[in-house]
Amino acid sequence: MARYEAIQKIMESIDEELVICNIGFPSRELYEIDDRPKNFYMIGSMGLASSIGFGLAMAKPHKDVVVIDGDGSLLMNMGSLVTIFANNPSNLTWIVIDNGAYGSTGNQDTYCQKIDLVEAAKGVGYKNSFNFEDINLKDIIRSDDVSFIVYKTEPGNSKAPIIDLDPITIKERFMSSI
Repeated sequence: MARYEAIQKIMESIDEELVICNIGFPSRELYEIDDRPKNFYMIGSMGLASSIGFGLAMAKPHKDVVVIDGDGSLLMNMGSLVTIFANNPSNLTWIVIDNGAYGSTGNQDTYCQKIDLVEAAKGVGYKNSFNFEDINLKDIIRSDDVSFIVYKTEPGNSKAPIIDLDPITIKERFMSSI
């Protein structure tokens, strides 16, 4: 399965949740699949989707927040794994699409080909740490603890077009929706 199909599958479980999406191709693919004001498309800040999602979850405790991240981005900000766990925002679901590659920069291998991210999260202490195929995402989004989910896919990018919204428009549209 390609990342594009994984994002389609994720969005089948999204209703009113706020979605923060990783930079580059994942954001482009989400934009093509299901553009909506409650999606925040990352532009130019690799590794920070989880941090932005965490801040949003803490600031808006009555809103469910879903982060669609990548394995390469997680590796750039491993401290977020511990920070998010320690604060346990129960309204945050963090989905890492693990394709074993830095997809937006040329599909170079990541070290996640040698690491089990679900086990890493469990080692930090996450009770809700799962592989995507083992869960019902709607149930996990509504759980009482922060959730960490890994969705394994093949490397590669779709031909999704560039997002035709500028960063300020993305920000203002998203802020108006919350």
